[in-house]
Amino acid sequence: MTTTIVADVAIIGGGPAGLTAATELASRTSADVVVLEREHEAGGIPRHSDHLGYGIRDKRRFTTGPRYARRLVDEAVAAGIDLRTETMVTSWDGTDMLVTSPTGRARVDATAVILATGARERPRPARQIPGSRPAGVLTTGELQNIVHLHHGSVGKRAVVVGGELVSWSAVMTLKEAGCRTEALVTRHASPESYAAFNLGGRAMFRPHLVTGHRVVQVLGRHRVEGVEVEEIATGRREVLECDTVVFTGDWIPDHELARSAGITLDPGTRGPLVDPLGRTDRDGVFAAGNLVHPVDTADVAALGGQHVARSVARFLTGEHLPNVSAVPVVGEAPFSWVTPGLFHPQFAPPARGRIETWVDEFVRVPRVTARQDGRVISRRTLPWPASPGRVFRIPWSVLAGADPNGGPIHLSL
Repeated sequence: MTTTIVADVAIIGGGPAGLTAATELASRTSADVVVLEREHEAGGIPRHSDHLGYGIRDKRRFTTGPRYARRLVDEAVAAGIDLRTETMVTSWDGTDMLVTSPTGRARVDATAVILATGARERPRPARQIPGSRPAGVLTTGELQNIVHLHHGSVGKRAVVVGGELVSWSAVMTLKEAGCRTEALVTRHASPESYAAFNLGGRAMFRPHLVTGHRVVQVLGRHRVEGVEVEEIATGRREVLECDTVVFTGDWIPDHELARSAGITLDPGTRGPLVDPLGRTDRDGVFAAGNLVHPVDTADVAALGGQHVARSVARFLTGEHLPNVSAVPVVGEAPFSWVTPGLFHPQFAPPARGRIETWVDEFVRVPRVTARQDGRVISRRTLPWPASPGRVFRIPWSVLAGADPNGGPIHLSL
């Protein structure tokens, strides 16, 4: 027998964005809010990321991932939300939503839906790296799950592939598990993370930095014995010996539900195409957090969830939200994606008043130019560098001079 879960708002995903959106709605409105989380505990990635660095922007704290996750869960429950773990949405065509949990199947009847399903790292098969299939090949999420949640062991010598912030998180987790990081491999000229993390990571863990290289093969039969890397500029190859390899970063949104519902995806982010209010092109369906773009820190994702919750609150009360033909916002190389991907002067600014972007090359002093129909709308030199491996933020005000009846707005560096 299929039961029905009735709510004003159904939030799919119990990570920082989903939980913060739920708390915001339950605290500030009378809406009935249900959060559907497929894991046995809510909290998202921070739950098994047992190191400091969480909660800075949203909680004004500097704490560990598990403590941050517990606080988000506690706040949501205290606000009165219906938090359902081990509950997976198994079918959704944009209208009929079916979920499965240990208690059976249920249909969800909600006035509004917030998609907050987050993002995931691409595993080795998705990166199309050949070689044998030995034990010891992991992503950061798998590594932290083994070490922090199941208290399992990994190898003794590791190679970490990637130089993003999450890559140093993997290095810290490996150290906790008694595994030394022999090398950190990145295709860029230097690790993509913030300079402070790069300096601190090199001083504390002393990995061999193999920059300008890519992994071309995993070696080993029963257990990883090494990885073959290639210098991109010359094609020269060498083997790095190890018994564990961790593929980090290279994120993609968990967008399967959005696709099944027929929601338009942004070709750059591969998450739902949203306006600054967090609306998708399906009425009553919103998207927040790292589903909208891969990938930002947990606290920024949480603030994005809070921002979208305020739009949902207005939607529930019937307050007018602009319903206009928006102008596409497009990023030119070296931008690989730009979000929000829609602009209109009637829209309020996005979360934190920022356009979020991702670049493929390092630009130390970025000068952002916005053009529309061949004319320059604005130019802005920003005091922070644009770097691969982390979100590059641009003030929303660079779009202020755009014509709402004009063609797409193009951003360039």
